[in-house]
Amino acid sequence: MTFDSNSTNKKRQRRDSWSRYVVTAFGGLVLLTLVILITHLISQALPLAYTPSLHHLLSVKTPSNEKVISAGDIINSQPLLVRKSDCRLGLKFLKGNDLISNHDYIRPCEHRLSAHSVMGENYIVDVSPNAQVRVLPVRSFDMAGDKAMDIATNVSQAALSKSITFALPKDEWEKRSNWSMALSSKWAVASIAQGDSFFVRWVNRHRPTQVVDKRFHNIDRLVLLPGSESVLLQVGDALYLNKVKDKGASLLPVAGNITASLDEKIVFPLAKDRTFFLMNNGTQTLTRWVLSKSEKGLTFEQTYQIALPGGQVKAVTEHASMNLVAVLTDSARILLVNRVSGDVVASQQIERTAENIIWYGNKLYSYSDNNLSVWEGKYLSGITTWASLFEPQHYEGYETEETVWQTTSASDFQEAKFSLTPLLIGSIKASLLALLIAIPVAIGAAIYTAFFAKSRLRNIVKPAIELLEAIPSVLIGFIAAIWLSPKAEQFLFSFAFFLIVIPFVLIAVALVQRPVAEYLPKNLRHGAELFFAVGGVFLLGFISVEYAPSLIFSLMGVDGFTLLAAESDSPIGKTTIVVALALGVAISPSIYSLAEDAINGVPNDLKHASFALGATRLQTLLHVVLHVALPGIVAAIMLGFGRAFGETMIVLMVTGNTPISSWGLIEGLRALTANLAIELPEADVSSAHYQILFFTACILFVFTFIVNTIAELLRQRIRSRAYYG
Repeated sequence: MTFDSNSTNKKRQRRDSWSRYVVTAFGGLVLLTLVILITHLISQALPLAYTPSLHHLLSVKTPSNEKVISAGDIINSQPLLVRKSDCRLGLKFLKGNDLISNHDYIRPCEHRLSAHSVMGENYIVDVSPNAQVRVLPVRSFDMAGDKAMDIATNVSQAALSKSITFALPKDEWEKRSNWSMALSSKWAVASIAQGDSFFVRWVNRHRPTQVVDKRFHNIDRLVLLPGSESVLLQVGDALYLNKVKDKGASLLPVAGNITASLDEKIVFPLAKDRTFFLMNNGTQTLTRWVLSKSEKGLTFEQTYQIALPGGQVKAVTEHASMNLVAVLTDSARILLVNRVSGDVVASQQIERTAENIIWYGNKLYSYSDNNLSVWEGKYLSGITTWASLFEPQHYEGYETEETVWQTTSASDFQEAKFSLTPLLIGSIKASLLALLIAIPVAIGAAIYTAFFAKSRLRNIVKPAIELLEAIPSVLIGFIAAIWLSPKAEQFLFSFAFFLIVIPFVLIAVALVQRPVAEYLPKNLRHGAELFFAVGGVFLLGFISVEYAPSLIFSLMGVDGFTLLAAESDSPIGKTTIVVALALGVAISPSIYSLAEDAINGVPNDLKHASFALGATRLQTLLHVVLHVALPGIVAAIMLGFGRAFGETMIVLMVTGNTPISSWGLIEGLRALTANLAIELPEADVSSAHYQILFFTACILFVFTFIVNTIAELLRQRIRSRAYYG
C-alpha cells in the first residue's frame, strides 16, 4: 500500500514538474515573441536617430585641357560631360578607377555648346550661329561599343524624338553678351543678356508653337525658374518676380537688402524651382524661399534662415527622394540640412577643390574643373528631425505654417510632408469621442445587469452583450461604411435629438412602468422595466430618424443639411462623429464585460450592511457599490480607450482617411493605425518613409503600454483607498 502510494505521488510530481516546465516554456515563448516584436520595431525606426554622414568612395581627374561642366552618375555607368579645347563636348565613363572617353559631341566652333542638368538627367544644349537651339538628352544617345565616335553626327531616332528644337531671334543672339538656358517638364526657356537688358523666350515643350517673349531693361541679374513658370530679377539691392503669365515685364517685389557683387552666385534653385535658397552676404545667412499663395497670387516667401558665419555658399543640391539638402560652402564644408525645417543635422569637410555638388541616389558627387569625387551617404534618413515630425512647417504652395502628412508622389524631387501631428490628432479625437459614446451605454448596461437585474435575466443579457465582442471589427466598419455613412447628414441631426431627449424619455418610462407593471402577471413583473426602457428607446429612435429633423428645420426655418455641409471641408459621411459611432459600438462590449464583473464582484455583505443602515438601492449603488467597483470600472474604461486607439479596420473603412490637423467633430481624420495599413505595403524598404511608419508603430505600442500601465496603477491606488480609507 505504501509502495503504491509512493509510486502514485512520484508520478504526480513528475506530471506537475512537466506541466510546470511546459507552462514556463510557453510563457517564455510569449515573452520572447514580445521582445522580438519590440526589437524589430525599434531596429526599423532607429536609423532615424542616426546622424547622416558622407564616406569617400573615389576621386578621379580629367586632363588639364578637359573641363568638367556636368557630373554624371559614373558609378552606375552614366557619363559625365567635359568641355574640350577643340570646340567639342566629351562624354566620359568610369572604367576601373580611371575615366575613359570614347564619345564626343563635335560641332563647328561657331556653335555654342553647354550642358544642363534637370532632376538628375543631363542635356546637351547646342545653339547654331543662326540661333537654332537643339537640346538633346544624354541618355538617349547610342553609346554602345568602345570605338570613339562623333555622337553629334550619329544621333539616333530615339534621341531626336526626345530632343527639343526651337529658334531664337537671330538679331538678339548676335548682340548677346551672355546667355543661359533652363528646362522644366513643361517649359524650355532661354535668356540673352545685352548689357543691363535681357531677352527671355519661353517655349512650351508639349506645344512648341506656344512661345512667349519678354524683354527686361535695367536689370542687374536674372535667374530662370521654369519649374515655377517665373524668373527672378535683381534690380539694385532688391529681388523681383515675373511670371510667364504676367502681362509684359511687370515686377512683383520678393526680397530686399541684397548685398553681393554680380559675379557672385546668390540664388540656388532646387530641382523643380518651387523653392530656392538665397545667400545674403551682408548678414552671412542662407534663407529659404518657397512658392506660396498670397493676395497677389503665387509668390515666394521666406521660411527660415541658416547662419553661415564667415562663409559663402558655392552650391546647393537636393536629394531626389528625401527632404535632404546639401550645401557646399567656400570653406569646402558640406552642410546636410533638412529642407523642410532648416535644421543643420550634420557638417563634414571635403576636398578644397570642390566647386559644385549634385546628388545621384545616395551618392554625392563633388567636382571642379579637373577633379571629381564621389561620396556615399550613410544613414541619410537621419535627416528627419523632431521639428519636421511634430511642429508646423511652411511647405511649398501653402500660405502659412501647417502640420501636413502627405508622402511623395511617383515623381522624384518632391517635398515630402511627414508631420505626425494630424495622425495623432485623428487617433486621439476618434478614441475620445468613441469613449463618450461607449461609456454611458456600457457602464449603464453593466450597472443594470450586475446590480438591478435578477440573476435569471442577467444570465441571458450578459452573454448576449459579450457575444457582440466576437463580431469582427471589419464587419462593423463595413456596416458603418455601407449604411451609416450615406445617411450621415440626416443621422447626425437625429442622433443629436436622440441624445437630448433620451434622459426625459427614460424618466418618463421609469414613472410609468411601475403602475403598468402592477397589471402584469407576477412572473413577468421582474424585468419588465427592461422591456419598457428598450421599447421607449426604440420608439424615440424611430421618431428621431423619421420626423425630428424635418420638424426642427420647419420650426427654425433653415436647411440644417446645407449648414452642416458648409461647416466642413470633408464629406459629412466621413466625419469624426460617424467614425466615433461605429468605434463606440465596437468597444462597448469590452468595457461592459470588465465593468460588469467589477460591479458584480462587490461583496454582498457590504450591500446588506448598507441596506441594514436604511440606505436605498440607489444610495447603496452610488456610495457603496460604485465606490468599491471604481478600480475595475476605471481599468475597463482605460482598456477600452486603448482598444479604440489601436483599432484599424473601422477607422480605415469609415473615414475618408484625410490627415487634417483639426479637432472639429465634423471634419475628416486619418488615424495612425489606418495610415500604417494604407502606406506600409507601398513604402520602399529602408526609405525614410518606411522608417517613419515604423516609428508611428512604436508610438502606438508605447501609447497602449502607457495607457495600460496607468490603468493598472489607478486601479491599485483606488482599490487601496476604497479598502483602507
